[in-house]
Amino acid sequence: MKNGDVIQDSEIKGKESISGHLELLSDMGQDFATSLDIDETLRHGLQRIADYVGAEGGALFLLDESGEMLECTACVGPTEIVGLKLGSSEGIVGRSVQENTGEIVRDVSKDPNFKTEVDAESGFTTRSILCAPLSVKDERIGAIELVNKTSGDGLFDDNDLFFLQSLASSAALAILNARMAEALVEQERVKRELELAAEIQRSLLPDEKGEEYPVHGVNCPARTVSGDFYDYFPLPDGRIYFNLGDVSGKGMNAALLMAKTASLFRCLGKTIHDPGRLLSLINDEICETVTRGMFVTMLGGIYDPKKGTVKLANAGHEPPLYHARDGSFTPLPAEAPPLGISPLLTAGGGIPVTELGLDGGSLYVFTDGVTEGYLEDGSEFGADGLMTLLTDMASAAAPERLAEVKRRINRENVALRDDLTLLVVDDGVSMDGREQMAGEADMSDDETILHLQFPSHPDRLKLVRSAVFDTSIHSGCSDPIARDIVIAVDEACQNIIRHAYKGSPDGEVVLDICREGANLVLNLRDYADKVDVSKIKPRDLDDIRPGGLGTHFIREVMDEVTFLDPPEGEGNLLRMVKQIA
Repeated sequence: MKNGDVIQDSEIKGKESISGHLELLSDMGQDFATSLDIDETLRHGLQRIADYVGAEGGALFLLDESGEMLECTACVGPTEIVGLKLGSSEGIVGRSVQENTGEIVRDVSKDPNFKTEVDAESGFTTRSILCAPLSVKDERIGAIELVNKTSGDGLFDDNDLFFLQSLASSAALAILNARMAEALVEQERVKRELELAAEIQRSLLPDEKGEEYPVHGVNCPARTVSGDFYDYFPLPDGRIYFNLGDVSGKGMNAALLMAKTASLFRCLGKTIHDPGRLLSLINDEICETVTRGMFVTMLGGIYDPKKGTVKLANAGHEPPLYHARDGSFTPLPAEAPPLGISPLLTAGGGIPVTELGLDGGSLYVFTDGVTEGYLEDGSEFGADGLMTLLTDMASAAAPERLAEVKRRINRENVALRDDLTLLVVDDGVSMDGREQMAGEADMSDDETILHLQFPSHPDRLKLVRSAVFDTSIHSGCSDPIARDIVIAVDEACQNIIRHAYKGSPDGEVVLDICREGANLVLNLRDYADKVDVSKIKPRDLDDIRPGGLGTHFIREVMDEVTFLDPPEGEGNLLRMVKQIA
């Protein structure tokens, strides 16, 4: 063979080698781009790399979140080292990560960075190493390491290193993209849960009454969910119970504690008409279950419109302001610590109660989000600013005063510093307002205690179940009965999602829970096509075919289950009744 033939043959082999490299790079790049299981794809890719290069084994190491440790997350070859951890600068793989460069170590016995302990523990003998870092721009993720080439002279060459570095770059980008996708999925899940939590919170706030009603409130969350709350509702004798509170901390924990505290107040307040005693019982309940370090500042009171008096119990909350008819303001400091700190702090008779004659004046209760709110010029609103505004607007209707406070602090494109909540008890009520209160007092026994409106999406049912359980417990149901009610509601909701809306997440479901005497009444409504009630029958338990058992369970658990004609005749309305005792 002539020398020219040798050169030509070498060139052909070189082109074939490059073609093989490119084909494998293309295939693995496609695998990374389309994979739903990045860990399995990396392990499979590592095996293909080791086979292609002719390595006896290989391992993929990733940096932890702190950037201080390297952990083997995939390996191939005769030794299993998944889970092995090294310092981020330990060994040859650590050096490759720190220097962000690939390297060939043809004889590891001569390299001071080689970790002999790994071979000692595994019984494997490492002779040579090929290593390439996993990085995207300046972001270092980890490294791929191959050991002991099995072909030729047993040594890795520059072509092997170039090929591994190319694959490592593709793998690093795939890992980074997978992490970002996972983070986006988690963010979307949290967002959906926060949205439902916000819906539940809004359902706990009272419906705004007419202008003549003596009690009004506003709430503006600084985030999606709020740690502030307020409520008011009439008692059978015409008096009005009200409260306002602020949970320490932010986020979901504060929102859940807010929902629990507000529900406790409304449910227990139906029968306990002493604000101090009521707050003391709520304190005992919160102390049993609250996360360490969390507490609730809360004010509860009863307004008697016939006498124009208010009885107040204040557990560590901001001093409310009494605005007298002569224009003067009187703060009313708290006489007890916040709820949730210790049951001993409210033992021995409950929280002190203060009685105040409003005499045509107004009582303002608010959270620190009002006084610490920023004005347009960047200054704090403060107690003085609040009193000045209320003085200037003394002749305006109560809802207008609250709306102006909200407008001053809650401006467009300016984030609230804290949740903003403000409630007013206005003793300047007219005769029409007193008649409205009397009429509502007559209906107070049948008042809705939970109203939820949520999309027909299975993910939303987790928080629905939690809200139904808490409402059932606080309405007086035992724990087993409350759990049965939760399962019945969940089965009914699942039927709506699967059958009425046929799995579409765009439907709307409305749940109302009312207490009617000794019964808990649950009305579940959808807006899908009308169902044929005659076909909705529980299946015989001896029939092992799927379907129908949920309907059977609902009818077994509830004391009454009926389908009603919904208002305007649209959709379906399921009424379920459970005796509380």
